[in-house]
Amino acid sequence: MLTSLQNSLVKQIRKLHSSKERHKQELFLVEGTHLLEEACAVNYPLEVVCCTAQWQAAHSALWEQACSQCDRIEIVSEEVLSAIATTVQPDGVIATAKRSDTMQVPFTGLLLALETVQDPGNLGTMIRTAVAASASGLWLSADSVDLDNPKVLRASAGQWFRLPMAVSADLKDTVSLAKQAGMQVVATLASATLTYWQVDWRKPSLILLGNEGAGLSASLAEMADLEVRIPLSPGVESLNVAIAGALMLYEAQRQISS
Repeated sequence: MLTSLQNSLVKQIRKLHSSKERHKQELFLVEGTHLLEEACAVNYPLEVVCCTAQWQAAHSALWEQACSQCDRIEIVSEEVLSAIATTVQPDGVIATAKRSDTMQVPFTGLLLALETVQDPGNLGTMIRTAVAASASGLWLSADSVDLDNPKVLRASAGQWFRLPMAVSADLKDTVSLAKQAGMQVVATLASATLTYWQVDWRKPSLILLGNEGAGLSASLAEMADLEVRIPLSPGVESLNVAIAGALMLYEAQRQISS
């Protein structure tokens, strides 16, 4: 059992709390029973699994499954688990997994492209919603919050492992590729005349969503084939970006299934 906070593995995992170290080590954290269950359900490769003896005894089946798809397993003390966790009250298990910047996002179906999204809760919610609404994938600008920020994974309720996602070095290049593949590009702008339900979402579509405060940049918005708005009551300036994305994703699914 690992009990020392000075252990080299413990120190290494603690460093993964920072974005810089996650990039440097090319690892990210999978915290808690539910996220581990979701990772195991899709056979996502794990590096190290750390858990308390109490957790191991209570989750023998999940423990065995996790062990079968990881490189190293460690039983740790409660103190060590608390030290490597980013949450205040960890539930007994934490794993590390390899970062991936090469996931393939198909230019088909219904895609999201997010520009400079900063709030990890918003990004995690959009990932969760995209999976629920059968989206094909998600592109994220390089100046957004990290895809594997621990709060993003938690906000996705484990659906993070089920959605093709990639970071785009230049979203304009990504939009160009989508257009070349025959996708219609839809931008959300308050000044648009079309409402989002007037779009033919049965066509392969890429939805552009912008920063929580500033919205879409002009250079990206002008690449859109269609501009749409979400009607708001007087005095309301905008919707949360995750809510805006959810409305369009589910309108698309309504049209596709009708």
